[in-house]
Amino acid sequence: MTAISLRSALQSLPENAQEPIVDQLFATQLLRALGFQSGEIHPEYNTGDGKSVDKAARKTIGDDIFLYTKSNPHLLLELKGRDINLSEDAAQYQKTVNQLKGYLLGPNCKTAQWGIITNSCHIQLFRKHGRVIYPATQCLSIDPENVDQVIASIRKKIERPTKALTIAVYNNKGGVGKTTTTVNLAAILTFLGKKVLAIDFDPNQQDLTSSLGLSLSNSSVFQALTEKESDIKSAVCHYTFPLKKLKSELRFDVLPADQELADAPENLLRNRLKRHTLYRKLELARQEYDYILIDSPPNWRVFSQLAVYASDVVLIPTKHNNLFSLENAATAIKKFIPEVQAKKGDGSPVPLPIFFNGEKITPPQLAAAQQEINNLIKAAKKDGFNLMPYFYPRYTNARRDLHIPQIPSYANIASSAFSRTPAVYRDRAAHDYYKNLVKEYFLQ
Repeated sequence: MTAISLRSALQSLPENAQEPIVDQLFATQLLRALGFQSGEIHPEYNTGDGKSVDKAARKTIGDDIFLYTKSNPHLLLELKGRDINLSEDAAQYQKTVNQLKGYLLGPNCKTAQWGIITNSCHIQLFRKHGRVIYPATQCLSIDPENVDQVIASIRKKIERPTKALTIAVYNNKGGVGKTTTTVNLAAILTFLGKKVLAIDFDPNQQDLTSSLGLSLSNSSVFQALTEKESDIKSAVCHYTFPLKKLKSELRFDVLPADQELADAPENLLRNRLKRHTLYRKLELARQEYDYILIDSPPNWRVFSQLAVYASDVVLIPTKHNNLFSLENAATAIKKFIPEVQAKKGDGSPVPLPIFFNGEKITPPQLAAAQQEINNLIKAAKKDGFNLMPYFYPRYTNARRDLHIPQIPSYANIASSAFSRTPAVYRDRAAHDYYKNLVKEYFLQ
């Protein structure tokens, strides 16, 4: 399908074309412009949970023609008519995004890596990595004049995906366990067979580097970030944990804290480190690792801004008994992350739902925390911002589920730093807690 015929398809659509017309005149042409042929496109694809997405697509592999085998979809397309408003500030937009996310997480769609929503006036591409679904583009307006360029850029992203999911572990409040979370997520993901890079991007505290018994970088991280020809890979070191019974080891990579970054004055850092610096320096790493985890400092300054900009998603630890951790989480979700999204221009990063980190919670304590969360949600709603999905991700009008994930037992986890070993490698309960956490957030 040529670019001209795709423009013609848009031109042929009536101004208020409803979904069947958009499907007939535009959808297949769109998928062909993205590189899929007729045998590689399946209409009304069964996602495995009693629902169907409008179209699914996958390239033919040998004799495995997707239209006939109906297995292992690569991309899902959810269509709407032009009578449905898909601009980002519309209620119908968020409803359609949630619909697509549900399809992408369906039992028959575990292999799907991409999702698209469109009504032929707007289009947006989403990336799926395990359970995580995040924007790969903003919601873009399309018309006969720009459709060629927009679809070409989407096709380029689909055909050249990054391997890694980059996660900034961030809360503007200190003492909520960001470092402990980063270390143990890196360790459990490694245990589960993933290739992981953990980044200590809090050079003043240096806790991640210290907790693993590693040496500080002697200016090599500083040089990798500030010198154009330097590769960040040269500053990476390794954390290993021996498995004596199996005569093998677990290993993940670490970018340690750098003393020169800690000693540099703020004005020098702002001159040498732009918001996109870490993001660009991780370009090769995103093709090598499955997960990149960035331990971010508890402020909204140079290092935290670079960490969040470099990420696809932001994981926000909180404490149920610390009001300020909840308020700061809300501030990050409402203000700081949208600020980065606006500068980055591709719709990322997105905040993941909060979790309670570190202590057992009694029913009265949970009720008190929920009351404060409800107050934050109500205050944000007055400003036109919906915090509900980030505090109560399972909540719907039909199912008022107030579930918030928890890491309940902090004592054994915190004490593991003395042994310079991630808690998940020392303590069975910690191992199970973090394994459940990565299943909740990351692994499908």
